[in-house]
Amino acid sequence: MNYMPWTASLIEDIDKKHLVLLRDGRTLIGFLRSIDQFANLVLHQTIERIHVGKKYGNIPRGIFLVRGENVVLLGEIDLEKESDTALQQVSIEEILEQRVEQQTRLEAEKLKVQDLKDRGLSIPRADTHMTRQRLST
Repeated sequence: MNYMPWTASLIEDIDKKHLVLLRDGRTLIGFLRSIDQFANLVLHQTIERIHVGKKYGNIPRGIFLVRGENVVLLGEIDLEKESDTALQQVSIEEILEQRVEQQTRLEAEKLKVQDLKDRGLSIPRADTHMTRQRLST
């Protein structure tokens, strides 16, 4: 196997199924069809996968062009292990509804925390508490 610099090393991955994580948090899954020197990607038979808790839904997106600067992670999917997951696939309508409910809960929590800050109170977050515990041990 020869070493190829930069995006040329991805030539071997053409026509393989990949997962792409974007800067805005979206997850795309599709077949890598093309790549250039800027790491721009062309994905074919692309789906956008939305996760909420232990459930997920897929939105078909077709051919998808991704600017290289927006790619956080690119990884090949092992087709033999693809179906081995603890996640449950649900309809896109259900996953979108659950995502809206989750966002509503998060916004309500932010408002609650901001209201407490405005009153001069603060509630320690669970992750901050765990970090303190780890540092003290």
